[in-house]
Amino acid sequence: MNEDIHDSIFTKNIQRGLDKKIIKVENDGSKIIYYCKRNYSTSFKNPEERVRASYFCELVIDYDYQPKNIDIEVTVPRRTPEDRADIVVYDEDGAEYLVVECKKDGITDAEFKQAIEQVFGNANSLRAKFASVIAGITKTAFDVSGFKPNEREKNVISDIPKKYGKTPKYKFVKGYPYKELKEVSREELIRALEKSHDTVWQGGKLAPTTAFDEVSKLLFCKLRDEKITKKGEAYSFQIGTHESSEEIFKRIDVIYQKAKAEDSEVFKEDIKLEPRVVYSVVEHLQELAIGKIDLDTKGVAFERFMEDFFKGKMGQFFTPREIINFCVEIMNPERSDLVIDPACGSGGFLLNALDKVRKFSELNYDEMEAWENWHKFAMNNLYGIEINDQIARVCKMNMIIHDDGHTNIISTDSLKNIDEITKIHKGFKKAQFDILLTNPPFGAIVKSTEKDYLDKYELGKDKQNQKTEILFIERCLDFLKPNGKMAIVLPDGILTNSSLQYVRDFLIKKSQILAIVSLPQFAFTHFGAGVKSSLIFVRKKKEEETNNCPIFMAIAEHIGYDATGRKDAINDLNKIYDEYKKFEKDPKSYKGV
Repeated sequence: MNEDIHDSIFTKNIQRGLDKKIIKVENDGSKIIYYCKRNYSTSFKNPEERVRASYFCELVIDYDYQPKNIDIEVTVPRRTPEDRADIVVYDEDGAEYLVVECKKDGITDAEFKQAIEQVFGNANSLRAKFASVIAGITKTAFDVSGFKPNEREKNVISDIPKKYGKTPKYKFVKGYPYKELKEVSREELIRALEKSHDTVWQGGKLAPTTAFDEVSKLLFCKLRDEKITKKGEAYSFQIGTHESSEEIFKRIDVIYQKAKAEDSEVFKEDIKLEPRVVYSVVEHLQELAIGKIDLDTKGVAFERFMEDFFKGKMGQFFTPREIINFCVEIMNPERSDLVIDPACGSGGFLLNALDKVRKFSELNYDEMEAWENWHKFAMNNLYGIEINDQIARVCKMNMIIHDDGHTNIISTDSLKNIDEITKIHKGFKKAQFDILLTNPPFGAIVKSTEKDYLDKYELGKDKQNQKTEILFIERCLDFLKPNGKMAIVLPDGILTNSSLQYVRDFLIKKSQILAIVSLPQFAFTHFGAGVKSSLIFVRKKKEEETNNCPIFMAIAEHIGYDATGRKDAINDLNKIYDEYKKFEKDPKSYKGV
């Protein structure tokens, strides 16, 4: 079972059905009984059965169809081989009215199309008015009786009628309880995103990263539609009765073009997908109230969704959550702090800093004050630079999913002259930031023949080439205010190689080293990098400051996941954090463990 299955739409519907006594589930969960036209008992272990049970409960509770007019597993005449309809709803005279085909959540588009053909075969044989295919949270209903037998688009309806009434033009209307979008669990959100990606990817027609870009555009439209639709209005991001894929595409594109005109930084290009592909993605996402899903659930879902596509291909842009959490806890950002990540990748450090401030606000202020507090922090205090334009867009999308802060993410080279970066965005200045959190790129070489900025670095002067991570140390200190603090991931070679003593001397001259935490060899292997690394925590010194303070040192052997990325119940970073807090109170008398 999924870890948050209790939050799923299916479980909520099934519980409603149990409360109304229209179904019964055996105590061990092995069997279900439907109290309908003829009481029907079957195994409850099949994931498809959960979908059927959930929809049966919806038909009775939300659509007002009487259980005595609903049958399960109905033999369909004139079908070879013999077929059975999952659910049949009869009208008050006993004639077949609606035929339903249920499939488990997460099936492919091809399997969904197959299910549509199956339900049409059954509906035509039974001469039913309506047909519906339910595959988890993807649902499509059809008006069967008024159209040619092979029609599959013009006869799509927004939803089945309620209690034999009229077909609604639109299913989802803002502010109407029974027509509102549904809050879903983390697993359901991940599956909806994955289905959308598979639809857009089209089995390899697009590169996975391009497909991700296109899904992000549509997700952006979905979130925007949820925000801008007024109470009493139908949402735009849905399929209405008898609407073509071209009509759907045009309506979604209107949302996109308006947003693009207002904020060209998020997406610079138009939606590149064919209308039929956009139509399928709308089918997958239309029912979800993504904006209402709590931020932690949404954040983890989007993170998991991203990792599936970029890990391995672009693993260097992802820092494991356990390491990010630890660094943010040590740095302890507050509402007034300006925070930067000059190699921000998908935005993990920045979003974790935002979560820290959000949770503090929610604990210490009333609801409105808290909301304002952390939103202002998101909009005004978080800054990121990412050299890869596509990943910068992923970061912006990640920020939007978390309720914003994307305006201060720029795509450029963090190592070029700071005044050039300031020209792109005036918020990025020398000695501007209170906290810096980063996992810079390792291993790349900057050659003086290729980059005119190398000799402008103290650590690059008179050198033919220099490693990016060494230049990053200097650049990060440039960005910090005096007394500003930094958490940075660095390869162990910088700390141990005798040839790099000059780098260590530079770091000690410019900053007070607060702590060094050695990470295991495998810390980044699952993310496409295998260099042995450590976390370095420093405070930038004021001019002419000299001091000789103790340094907190620790070795983490277990960090909450193993070399394959599987969860490990042991995480030494938690104990290291507790010890560091003791050290911080009185560094000189701290004895260690």
